[in-house]
Amino acid sequence: MTAKRKIFVVDTNVLIHDPTSILRFKEHDVVIPIVVLEELDNIKVGMSEIARNVRQVSRLLDELVEKANGDISHGIKLPSVTKDIETGHLYFHMEEARSPLPFGLSGRSSDNALLGITLDLSKTHPDRQVILVSKDINLRLKARALGMLAEDYTNDQVLDDANLLYTGAEKLDADFWETHSKNMESWKEEGRTFYRLRGPKARAWLPNLFLYSTEQRPFEAVVRRIENETAIIEVVKDYASERNKVWGIHARNREQNFALNLLMDPEVDFVSLLGQAGTGKTLLTLAAALMQTLESKRYTEIIMTRMTVPVGEDIGFLPGTEEEKMGPWMGALEDNLDVLQETATQDHGAWGRAATHDLLRSRIRIKSLNFMRG
Repeated sequence: MTAKRKIFVVDTNVLIHDPTSILRFKEHDVVIPIVVLEELDNIKVGMSEIARNVRQVSRLLDELVEKANGDISHGIKLPSVTKDIETGHLYFHMEEARSPLPFGLSGRSSDNALLGITLDLSKTHPDRQVILVSKDINLRLKARALGMLAEDYTNDQVLDDANLLYTGAEKLDADFWETHSKNMESWKEEGRTFYRLRGPKARAWLPNLFLYSTEQRPFEAVVRRIENETAIIEVVKDYASERNKVWGIHARNREQNFALNLLMDPEVDFVSLLGQAGTGKTLLTLAAALMQTLESKRYTEIIMTRMTVPVGEDIGFLPGTEEEKMGPWMGALEDNLDVLQETATQDHGAWGRAATHDLLRSRIRIKSLNFMRG
């Protein structure tokens, strides 16, 4: 092992989480202990996602060993997943841990074996950082308590900070109109107000970006087009107003108003809403869908779907049709549909509510994302 490179000891759960994780450590060396190989061998059989990932890991390791022509005593040079990026070596640690662990950690569990091996490597390579990589929080805590370096595997995360995600909205500076009002044009089309702006900010905007200011006269608009260094923006419709309700629902904050403007816009083909639970994403989407299907007749039916990923243990195979199988996963749909039904029929009595429920159900199809085609 060459000097100044870090040594990463990889836990089994990291390989299961990302079967190609050993290729993500750049120029550093990766160590897979024998106990990890044993654990992988014990869970490779089956049709679960875990078993499939384990088999993918095994195929990758077998391919790397074959390319090394069987000589793996000095490590296997890892291939580069990105051009011009230097890579380290892969080592298989086949020896038992020699370093004694504190009382209470002396059992033969795989976690304790990983701790012992990491401790051994730290003593064998005192000039290098030896880091245990695991998705197991408790194992990382034990490693740090013993004075070892331990990290979570985060290479597969698209963004470490959710604040870096594109919000789709931008607050205008206090001096925005002073710097962008020169040669500004405004006009109305079919009751909608448009502005044509030029300036440094306009060049950086994207279509469908929402703009707002919180000065004495609040202003909310959406970017419609970018033409060279000119932006055409439109004042948004106020869905917070009672007269602009969507299937009995009105926006309660700026973000919900922006969402309804997108959901009710026939020119926008795809809308992605991101937010915490309870912020109205499903309710607003379903209300806009019902409004455009049953009122304006823009669409003929609504398709609801979601990923069938269990939080805990899998409930197994379910009897019935595709829609009946999806029933346990569609609790959010049922709850929000009940709210919208009550809103639309609060003055219609029991018969009116029953008729409305049947009408809504006739226009909503529940599909499994696993079997959707086209």
